[in-house]
Amino acid sequence: MSNVMERKRPSVAITGAGGGLGREVALKLSAKGYRVFGTALTRDEIDALDQASGGAVTLSIVDITDERAVADWVAEVTGELDDAGLDVLIGNAGILTPGPLEVIPLDAVKREFDVNVFGGLAVINAFLPALRRSRGRIVQIGAMTGRFPLPFNGPSSASKATLEALADVYRAELKPFGIDFVMAQAGNMRTGGPAKTAAALQRVADTMTDEQRALYGDAFGAFTAALNNMQGDGLGADESAERVVELVERVPAPIRAAVGEDAEEILRLVRELSDAELDALRLKLVGLGDQ
Repeated sequence: MSNVMERKRPSVAITGAGGGLGREVALKLSAKGYRVFGTALTRDEIDALDQASGGAVTLSIVDITDERAVADWVAEVTGELDDAGLDVLIGNAGILTPGPLEVIPLDAVKREFDVNVFGGLAVINAFLPALRRSRGRIVQIGAMTGRFPLPFNGPSSASKATLEALADVYRAELKPFGIDFVMAQAGNMRTGGPAKTAAALQRVADTMTDEQRALYGDAFGAFTAALNNMQGDGLGADESAERVVELVERVPAPIRAAVGEDAEEILRLVRELSDAELDALRLKLVGLGDQ
C-alpha cells in the first residue's frame, strides 16, 4: 500500500537545489506533498536540506556539465519513480560571470554556457522519457536579462537569451507529447545570490590589469554598486519560491512569467520602448546615466 501511495504523490526534480532559490522551492514543494529529488554541489548542502526537510528531499551531488553524471542521476530518480514518470522538472542551476566582455577570459564565458545552457539541455533531454510518461511540465528558471541584456553582464544575459530561444523550440517540439514548457523570467532576488554576486564582482575588479582598470574601472565600479543595490532590494527568498511553486501548479501552464515586480516592469518596457530608449535604460540601470 505504501508503494502505491508513493506513486500517487506528484514528483519533481530540481537542479541546483542545494542552496538559494532551488533549496527554497524544494522545501516548499516537499511540504506540499511532492516527492522531491534534486542536485547539489556538496555533502554539506545535502545534509543541511535533509535536516531542514525532515528527510523529505532526496539530493545527489551532480555536476550537470558531466553528461555521465546527469545520466546516472536521472536513472536513479526514474528508478525510484518506476513507471509513473516525472511530473515536473525545474531547471534552476546556473552561474554568473560578470565583467566587461573584453576582459572576461573566453574559458569563463564557455563555462557559463556549459552550466547555464548545455548542462540544462543534458538534464532536460535525459528526463524527457519520464516527462512524456506523465505528460509533465518543465519550468526553466531564466532571467529578465534574457530579454533585456545588461552591460557588464554579457555571458549571463546571452546564456539566458539562449534559454529563451530553446524554450520556444522545446515548447513546439514537445507539444504533441503534452509536455508544458514554462519560462520563469526572474528579476533580482534575495535568495543567496547577492553575496555570491558581490564576491564575483570583486574577483573581476581584483584581477583587472592596470590597462583594463583604466578602460573600465570606473564604469564597472558603477555597475557593481548598482547591481549590489538591485539585488539587495530584490524579491525575498520566500516570495521568490512561492512564485515558482505557483508556476509549477498553474493551470493552464503559462508560456512565460515574470518573477518579481522589477522583472514585470522591465519586460513591459522591452515590449513598449524603442531600441534607442532601451539602450538608454540599460545605462541608467547600471549607474552610467547618459554615458
